Amino acid sequence: MPILAKICGLTRPEDAAAAVRHGATWLGVIFAGGPRLVSPARAREIVRAAGQVPVIGVFGSQGREEILQVRDQAGLSGAQLHGEAPACLVASLRDEGLIVLPVVRVASIADLALLDPYLGLECPVLVEPRIEGRLGGTGVALPFDVARHARVRLTGRTMVLAGGLTPETVAEAIRVVQPEMVDVSSGVEQIPGIKDHQRMARFLEVCHCL
Repeated sequence: MPILAKICGLTRPEDAAAAVRHGATWLGVIFAGGPRLVSPARAREIVRAAGQVPVIGVFGSQGREEILQVRDQAGLSGAQLHGEAPACLVASLRDEGLIVLPVVRVASIADLALLDPYLGLECPVLVEPRIEGRLGGTGVALPFDVARHARVRLTGRTMVLAGGLTPETVAEAIRVVQPEMVDVSSGVEQIPGIKDHQRMARFLEVCHCL
C-alpha cells in the first residue's frame, strides 16, 4: 500500500505547491531554528500554497502558548515537537485541534524507552537519529536495526521514520522498517531550504508505488 510522506523544511510557497502537486501527505515548516527557519508570515504563504494539505510547524523549546500563537498567525494544522516534549503538552495541543507529532531521537536500542510516554496517546510518533547538539535535519540515517526495534515498540501506533532519507534510499528503508509515514527534508534539496522539485517528485513516486 502507498506510504504517507511529509516534505519538511519548506521555505518557499512554490516548493510547497510542487510537493502538493506530486502527492505529499503533509508539509513542514520550521520554527525551531537553523537554515530552514521561517517567520509566521512566510509560513502563512506556504499554507496558502498548500491548499488542503496540512502544514505542520516544527517547534523546539517553545511552550504551549507560543505554539498556539504561531498556529493562529500562520494557519498551521499541526505541531511537530522536538526536545522530549512532555505527554501533557502533546495532549493539550491535541485538545486544541492540532495534529501533534512528538519526536523521539534515538542513538541505540537502549534509547527506545523514550518512546514509552507516547504509547498511550492517539498520535503519530516521529523517530529519528539522535545527533548531539542538533534537534534534527542532520541528513543522518537511523540504523535499520534500531529503527526495526522502534517499529515493534510502536506496534498499534503510526510510526514516522525520519533521518537521511533520499529518493535512492527510501524504498529500502520502507521495506525493512515498515513505517506508516516517512519524513524528508535535506534529501530532496538543492541547498538547505530550497527544494529540488525533481527529487521531491521521485521521492514521492517511490512512496506511492510501494
